[in-house]
Amino acid sequence: MTLPQRTLSNWSPEAVVFDCDGTLMDTERHWQDARNRAFREFGLLPPPGFADRAKGVHYVDCGRLMAEETNKPELAADLTTALLSHFMSLVAEDPLTMPGAGEMVRLLSGRLPLAVASNCPLEVVEESLGRAGLRRHFRHIVVPTGPPDKRGAGPGRDGERSQAVRPKPWPDVYATAARLCGVRPETALAVEDSLTGIESAWRAGLRTLGVGPLPDEADTGHADAWVAALDDPEVLDWVRNWRRPPSPGEEQDHRRHGPL
Repeated sequence: MTLPQRTLSNWSPEAVVFDCDGTLMDTERHWQDARNRAFREFGLLPPPGFADRAKGVHYVDCGRLMAEETNKPELAADLTTALLSHFMSLVAEDPLTMPGAGEMVRLLSGRLPLAVASNCPLEVVEESLGRAGLRRHFRHIVVPTGPPDKRGAGPGRDGERSQAVRPKPWPDVYATAARLCGVRPETALAVEDSLTGIESAWRAGLRTLGVGPLPDEADTGHADAWVAALDDPEVLDWVRNWRRPPSPGEEQDHRRHGPL
């Protein structure tokens, strides 16, 4: 485990909020393939370095960026529609979990509240996790309520009506997930593979574990720690040794009688 200035090694969270794409599910390659297919569909070439700039970006923003960087702003809506259509087809064909993701989720299931905070549409997250056999482990799935510039109420988790939830890097998805898990943000851990997502979690007040290849120049942003993959034995041992958070009844008893 790579531990920069801050450390997670002696800390146990009260809830864990996972990103989906590239963290739980091996879908970043599907997004890249979907972008390439959408570009080809409109006779366009991906600009150099576009994959890095698009990582972790909400798909509506990504479609807009695809149009802007190819000097075809009038195609923003069409590219967005094509991008999502190609992505959903690819996920349905080949749902794969990231190394160690399933094991970590199963280790925590029933011990801590678990949630997913994603920039993907709800149906994509539900479908991906369902096909991988992981959906039942998560109490809550939080996604943006609509396009990034949309205001007002909309469907949140599982069709609930909620206040507008903006996409990452805004803090909304992580702040909402922590609240739904019933914990203060500073007691929750976010698990993320992108700097966009890490910024979102940090802005919401969560501590963050980055996963995957280190970004360019080893810039881990606001991550408290970074690991190459969730199947790292040090990570799994750390998770196994987390203290179980007290139940509400235990907390009340502790307040009544004081510390032992």
